[in-house]
Parts: sequence; structure tokens; C-alpha cells
Amino acid sequence: MRSRLAARSARLVLAAVAVTALAATTTACNPDDGSDAGSTVAPSAVASAGSGGSDSSSGDNSSTDGSGSSGSDSNSDSSSGDSTDKSGYGQSCGTNDLDFTVTSETQAGGYYRVTAKAKSGITCYLDVNTPSVSFGSNAEGVASPVGQGGEDPIKLTGSAVAYTGINPKTTNSDGGVEFEHVIIALTEEDPEPAELKLPDAAVVDKPIVTNWSTNPSETIPVIV
Repeated sequence: MRSRLAARSARLVLAAVAVTALAATTTACNPDDGSDAGSTVAPSAVASAGSGGSDSSSGDNSSTDGSGSSGSDSNSDSSSGDSTDKSGYGQSCGTNDLDFTVTSETQAGGYYRVTAKAKSGITCYLDVNTPSVSFGSNAEGVASPVGQGGEDPIKLTGSAVAYTGINPKTTNSDGGVEFEHVIIALTEEDPEPAELKLPDAAVVDKPIVTNWSTNPSETIPVIV
């Protein structure tokens, strides 16, 4: 009898232990507890991710804005460079804007033809029709205009050229002064006239000069 009671008591103890263990397990795995744990972690993680996403987006916008700004500056610079490349377009020619050559011609008893060409990169206009020409610094060496030829204004750029003709001696006398250079300027007030070497020495007495022209045949100087 005692043996049966002991065995029964042992089974009851084991059953109680099993129930206690099961209850503990159930409490640990309670869904409510799990939900609370998840709600504690998840918002923090989401906030962190959202913050990171916001920074990334902000960074992208900043990069885009920066690129756009840079592009705008580049276009502005390019436009300014184009304006710089066109500086001088439409301006009046100064004597120092041009290169001159002098040749000796035989028509009309002989004269000098001066060819004017714009220097590299320059575009300008001969606004004054007749150049200022002289031999030496005395008034007797100043060439008088004869009004031949003439185009107003003449555009000089690239390979375009203009011509003027100079006759150093228009008298039939034996008099005159010999010169090896001629001075030419585009206007009487030009501060930088050009002194050109003549192909040969010229005897000067009452010299004359034509207007500028793009047609060399119009610049053979004669007194009409």
C-alpha cells in the first residue's frame, strides 16, 4: 500500500514540474511580449533608415544643383569668350591694326601702291576714305588728295585688302627732295603713323595720294 502511494506521489510531483515548465515556456513565448519587443526596435530602425534616405536624397539634390550651377557658369563663360573672340568687330581701323606693303608701279609715269591688310585676328573698317601721307616732316612733303577711287567704309579682315596710290612728284621741274621712306596714317590725328621703306628712293615734289579702294586700278594717281 505504501509503495503505491509513493509511486502516485512521485507521478504527481513530476506532473507539477511539467506544468510549471510548460507555464514558464508559454510566458516566454507570449505573442504580446514579442509584439512589444518588435515595436520597440522597429520604429528606431525605420527612423534611422528614413533619416539616411533623407540625407541621401538631399545629397542627390545638392549634387544636381551643383551640376546645374556649374553648367550655367560654363555657358556664361563660353558666351563671354565668344564676345572676347569678337572684340574689335566693327571698330574703326587704327594704323597699328594694319600691315602695309609698298610696291613700285609704272603706270602714269610711275607711282607707289600701298596695300593695307588687317593684322591677324583683327576686323575693322577704314572709315576715313583718304589716308594721310607725307614724306618727311615738312609741309612740302604732305601729299594732297586727288579724290580717285574710294569706298566708304572698307571692311578689312582676313585676306581682304585695300589699296591707295601715291605719286611723289607731279611737277615737270628738276627740283625735289629725295626720300627713302613714306609716312602713312589713317587719319591726320593718328598717334601711331607707319613709316614704310620705299622700294627705291623717291624724288618728292608736290606729291598726291588717292582714296582707299579695293580695286587697284582705281588707285593710279593722276591730276585731273
